[in-house]
Formats: sequence, C-alpha cells, structure tokens
Amino acid sequence: MDEPILTMEEREAINGGRWFASLSPSLRHDILRCAFVKRYHDGDLISARGDSPELWVACAKGAVRVSSTTLAGKQITLTYVEPGVWFGDVAMFDGDRRTHDTYAHGATTILCVTRADFQKILAQHSELYEALMRLQARRIRLLFGQVEDLSSLPLRARLAKQLLHLARSYGVPNTPVDDELRISLQLAQEELAQLLGASRQRVNQELKTMEREAVIRIEPAGLIVRDRVALLRIGEGET
Repeated sequence: MDEPILTMEEREAINGGRWFASLSPSLRHDILRCAFVKRYHDGDLISARGDSPELWVACAKGAVRVSSTTLAGKQITLTYVEPGVWFGDVAMFDGDRRTHDTYAHGATTILCVTRADFQKILAQHSELYEALMRLQARRIRLLFGQVEDLSSLPLRARLAKQLLHLARSYGVPNTPVDDELRISLQLAQEELAQLLGASRQRVNQELKTMEREAVIRIEPAGLIVRDRVALLRIGEGET
C-alpha cells in the first residue's frame, strides 16, 4: 500500500539514522526528493528471493525481517532491519537478483528509491560512493564480529549482546521505572533463537536464568531490560 508522505515520526526515524545523518544536506535532500513511501501490514512480503533489484530501501517504521528458506521448507530469520537503516544498495551496484526474502514485522513503512533515480543521484553526488563504501565497511566489520561471536562465545554471552542490540534499536522507557527499557519489537522465542543459531529450548533456559538474576523481565507485552550494565558484562563474558 502506497502513501504520499512520511509521518513526522517516520521522517524523524529516517533523518536520525546514523548513516543518513552523516550525508551532506544537499545529498539528503536529493535522496528524499526522489523517494516514495510504501506501507505494509504485519507479515506482508516486501521482496522475494530471486526478484530483480529495482529499489534501494530504508526502513522508516516497524521492522523488515530478512529470512531464508531451508531445503526442508522452513523459514529462518537472519536479521531485522530497524528504522533509519538503508539496505539493498549492493544489488543496485551489481545488478544481481535478491538473495533473501524480506517481510514486514509489525506495521512497517519503507522509503524507496528506484534504481534509475539511484544511478542519477550517484552521478550528481560523488559523495554517495564514499558514503556507501563506509556503510559496507561497517557491515563487514559487524558480520565478522558476529561470525567470531558464534565461534567463540557461549550462548549466554551471544544472547546478552543480541538483547543489548535490540534494546538500542527498539528500547523505550518502561515508565514509571525509567532506568528500565522495554524492547518494543515483538519477537517469539523461536525467532530470537534463529537470530542466535540456537534452539528455542536453550534460549528459553538462558532467558529464565537472566530473569532470576534480575537482569531482564519477561512479560507478554515484551521483554524488559532491567540492568543494562549487567547485560553488558554478560555479553563481554565476565559473568
């Protein structure tokens, strides 16, 4: 479903994105001038594996779930794209087909730039080349860090780091206890387990241990981070 403009909240999410905010005002203006809005309901397919790369995309609201399907037909969640993050630029350069499926997770808004407009912006703003190189370098560093964590850290530490990431991306103050953060992204334990490459049962055990330690609290409306410092120590392997 297309809508003509972003809401104020959605525009703030785009403008507040770490990478987008680093661009010059003229480049940001030209990107937004070419962009159009699409809105999706929870579970809607945004793009499918094998699709031709027609759009450069930013998440403006909700989340974009990136997934793959096993040979047995099971869907595996690989990551979530949060508001303010741009993606799809690799396919804009190499022209190859999409490698994964993307779905709306919750009510989701995306901002889209066509491939033709993307190429025009590149021709007008050489700054965008360097900015995208920095973006790719950061993604590669994060990817290598995740591979290293998977090989070297126990599940407890990996889970703590994932919860900290979710708290930074989707954390909202849990009033009236302002030092607590509620993770607003609704994730089933199976989805959280897939992000960590572990079984749901093992993740559930670790979550219950952290809850007994008063580091988190599990509620139907979402997971509460009660002690970010303790979670950070667990992620660093100290406890």
